[in-house]
Amino acid sequence: MCGIVGYLGNRQAAPILLDGLSKLEYRGYDSAGVCVYSDGELKVAKAKGRLANLSGLIDGGNALKGTFGIGHTRWATHGAPSDVNSHPHMADAGKIAVVHNGIIENYLKLKEELIRKGKHFRSETDTEVVANLIEYYYDKLQDFPRAVRRAVGQLEGSYAMGILCQDMPGTIIAVKKESPLIFGFGDGENFIASDVPAILKYTRKVVYLNDGDTVIFTKDKARFYDAFYDPVEKVPETIEWDIDAAEKGGYDHFMLKEIHEEPKAVKGTLSPRIRDGRVVLDDISLTKEYLQGLKKIYIVACGSSNYVGCLGKLILEKTCRIPVEPILASEFRYADPVLGEDTLVLIISQSGETADTKAALVEAKRQGARTLAIVNVVGSAIAKEADDVIYTWAGPEIAVATTKAFSTQLSVIYLIALYIADLLETIRPEEYRDLVAELMSLDQKIALCLTEDKIAQIRYYAEQYFNVHDAFFIGRNLDSAICLEGSLKLKEIAYIHSEAYAAGELKHGPISLIEEGTLVVAVATVEALFDKTMSNVKEVRARGAEVFGVTTEKFAEEIKKTIPSMITVPETHPLLQPSLTIIPLQIFAYHMALLRGCDVDKPRNLAKSVTVE
Repeated sequence: MCGIVGYLGNRQAAPILLDGLSKLEYRGYDSAGVCVYSDGELKVAKAKGRLANLSGLIDGGNALKGTFGIGHTRWATHGAPSDVNSHPHMADAGKIAVVHNGIIENYLKLKEELIRKGKHFRSETDTEVVANLIEYYYDKLQDFPRAVRRAVGQLEGSYAMGILCQDMPGTIIAVKKESPLIFGFGDGENFIASDVPAILKYTRKVVYLNDGDTVIFTKDKARFYDAFYDPVEKVPETIEWDIDAAEKGGYDHFMLKEIHEEPKAVKGTLSPRIRDGRVVLDDISLTKEYLQGLKKIYIVACGSSNYVGCLGKLILEKTCRIPVEPILASEFRYADPVLGEDTLVLIISQSGETADTKAALVEAKRQGARTLAIVNVVGSAIAKEADDVIYTWAGPEIAVATTKAFSTQLSVIYLIALYIADLLETIRPEEYRDLVAELMSLDQKIALCLTEDKIAQIRYYAEQYFNVHDAFFIGRNLDSAICLEGSLKLKEIAYIHSEAYAAGELKHGPISLIEEGTLVVAVATVEALFDKTMSNVKEVRARGAEVFGVTTEKFAEEIKKTIPSMITVPETHPLLQPSLTIIPLQIFAYHMALLRGCDVDKPRNLAKSVTVE
């Protein structure tokens, strides 16, 4: 889970590399480094800690002269964060430099062999092994591209790499397998990067490299090769969204900006797919005949996307009457799932590059299941591999803790549920019409959750509770599922121990942990279960818990009888209510983190895109 960037052109490279890395810090931020070809040699600068440390070391890049180089921002996998373990890594004799995102699984075996051949190592990383392996073959072959090809052929694992050779100035080689990598076409300059925001300031014309691809490029030319090392033509696509979408835009944090972008993002996901009062999914090929033979749907994802799956189970089963099982992508392959042509596997990933989710997709296809991906990034690995794909069109999400990606993924679940239910005629026409009408106004109701008054209320409650050591989120049915995501947000960015439970489970163990001062966040929007949830709230209050409630405006007066501290959200169709309920939970976590002095956008030990297992 690292970010790489490369530049080759006529401008000074180091400032451009630093600028690109600043857009990739969400991918890793425990160390950073750059390597620039200057005065006949490869010069490396790297530093433990945030990118600002590296920038200060090289005067914003001005201290490193040279017009081509590579850079890296790291989230440690092999070796603790340190200057020596930071990338770029130089080979023993200083002829080769490498930046790498991924994991080389057989690095120890290769390292032992290279040591026997006389190579020396300074770091604990797998990437230094790659640099030395390329240098070993370069010494034998005296051919940089052939040396890279021979070395890559021995690697097991995942990688996106940018590689420099001291003896071949003006050339960068990049290779890709199971880790994201894009190539950007400029005018008299070319780029590589892990993600679009790193180079969007300089070019909008990019290609997404496929697994096994190699690109050898100069400032004016790029040659692409596939996994068999056959030359291939790559047609660039144009990035439509604006660079401002990847900037803070006057907000204090990306997370706050992205929360405020949720109304627009949800509208952008829903509106193009609703025409004349009907859900229209032109890009997928789920026929009525196929759906009639469908026996089960799996929803496979990680983290917040998995909680979208938990909501998806309730929404899809209610509307489509098909059994649905949400399962963590990291467990899917090892659960020996029963799959076949009568199974649909929904794959959810914001980046489209999540390692566990990609592996689950491959396994599902191997067993003959049909796959439908919900992703944000056009051209990503999961989007290319799945049988069908629905893009969320949420624009870039930079904060590590997801907000608008969660909301847009959930919006796609609504669309899929209505699309299938309509084809199978498992939903009453009047309910279908009501749901579609509510979907069309969902963005406006989300906006009502983001008024200054609402945010001020939530901030006030955060001020009361930010010093708690433990928190429990409780709810029932859809509320229980949304509690999982609310609890995760608090854990991720405020570093508070937090658990989510179906409220009815309290008496089966968790209530033993409730004591004086414990925070309980009670979500109560499901009408049929409101009274039961209030009974559970009374149980925890009787044991000294502080309770913060989230409910709809309809229940505002009733909930005050039990919970004095509460926030309301507008009412919508019950199946769509989670899209509104999640907003105050996101804002609550945000303000709790601020009050605790936490880095909201870059929480410790986390990275945005988990591209390694």
